[in-house]
Amino acid sequence: MSEPSPLPSVDRVLNLSAMQPVIARFGRTLTVAKLRSVLDEARTGWRIGAAKVSLSEEEAVARCVHQLEAGEQRSLRPVFNLTGTVLHTNLGRALFPEEAVQAVTDVLTRPSNLEFDLASGERGDRDTHVEDLLCQLTGAEAATVVNNNAAAVFLALNALAARKEVIVSRGELVEIGGAFRVPDIMARAGCRLIEVGTTNRTHLHDFEAAITSKTALLLKVHASNYAIIGFTAAAAEAELAQLAHRHDLPFMMDLGSGTLVDLARWGLPVEPTPQQAQAAGIDLVTFSGDKLLGGPQAGIIVGRRELIKKIKKNPLKRALRLDKMTIAALEAILRLYRDPDRLAERLPTLRLLTRSADDIKAVAARVLQPLQNKLADYYSATVCDCASQIGSGSLPVERLDSHGIAIRPVKKGRGEGTALEKLAAALRALPVPVIGRIEDGALVLDLRCLDDEAGFISQLAELNVAP
Repeated sequence: MSEPSPLPSVDRVLNLSAMQPVIARFGRTLTVAKLRSVLDEARTGWRIGAAKVSLSEEEAVARCVHQLEAGEQRSLRPVFNLTGTVLHTNLGRALFPEEAVQAVTDVLTRPSNLEFDLASGERGDRDTHVEDLLCQLTGAEAATVVNNNAAAVFLALNALAARKEVIVSRGELVEIGGAFRVPDIMARAGCRLIEVGTTNRTHLHDFEAAITSKTALLLKVHASNYAIIGFTAAAAEAELAQLAHRHDLPFMMDLGSGTLVDLARWGLPVEPTPQQAQAAGIDLVTFSGDKLLGGPQAGIIVGRRELIKKIKKNPLKRALRLDKMTIAALEAILRLYRDPDRLAERLPTLRLLTRSADDIKAVAARVLQPLQNKLADYYSATVCDCASQIGSGSLPVERLDSHGIAIRPVKKGRGEGTALEKLAAALRALPVPVIGRIEDGALVLDLRCLDDEAGFISQLAELNVAP
């Protein structure tokens, strides 16, 4: 005869006074399911004789609460981005200004005129909420938006060049994050890729020689995530536009990141704008909303009215359209661009990119001591010079002077790398995870993007620093 289980029953634990606030907090159904799981786990251990199992009622309650609280934590959470990459793809890219947050809140909590024309009282087009602004800011005749720049390129190619040829320089057949390749998107769009020139040098005559009756358009892809230096050549955009127009062909440019202002006015590296592209004669320009623009994930297409009209008639446009939250955020952010003199103060992306090295160094000085106090027995921490990058394929070789905290193990020699990895994991396990980078034998916390110093310091008490 088997020995009875030394575990309390589900009903007995549920009727304890200590369980009543737990049920009130998490609900009876979820609490019962989690309690059963706790008891089943303990019972399994008892049955296989892996260990002597004795689980008191109090322990059952404690385990149940612990697991319920762990399960309550959201998967998508805020983090401290101390990587030194401002527009970090894996960490959500651009941050919203307050105006965009409020705009999203408004359309989430109340009905809106998403596809309703208030003047006529009839059905409207959701693009109208941002099209006029995009035309004002870029000088384009028309504009449309989809859910990211890859979708913008795909939709434009499918609408304008399906079953026909698209000519592009071999040096611009880029691959971006997630193994996304320009040749692949062209193939999926139903186009035939005609690559011309060489990796480092492509001339106007290369394009001209490739034009046939099957050519649908000329395409230029901005090399946003890499740079070729040395013996290089590229056909001028204005000359390519003239060539395309002589053959009655559109000239399209995938601008990649895209910014609506001249970054040089803030001392930042120069990045081409949609305005410059159109001034050179480019008929259609695509770019992202959540990179240098500083807005939500979106693919923006601006250019000639007849080309935009064809793109909007493509059935795929509906499948790739923006939701009301993204449109609300994008409209709010585009409105900020109408006042460029205050843009660096109001747009978080530009504010972080233009943050002075002296300001960042002052932040480092303030957070150093609390961090040293926590790490003292196992790690040393010092203020260091470092270099931030813009990120998300924008200006890949450019760096911004910054400052941070370099953390190194006190115990030198074998195991230093493991100690740094353990500390990095401990920082990620904090209530608001801290993400840094390991380089040159140190865990570096670049402080360019640290806004909430108090929040960062306050949670250091929960950091487990033992290697």
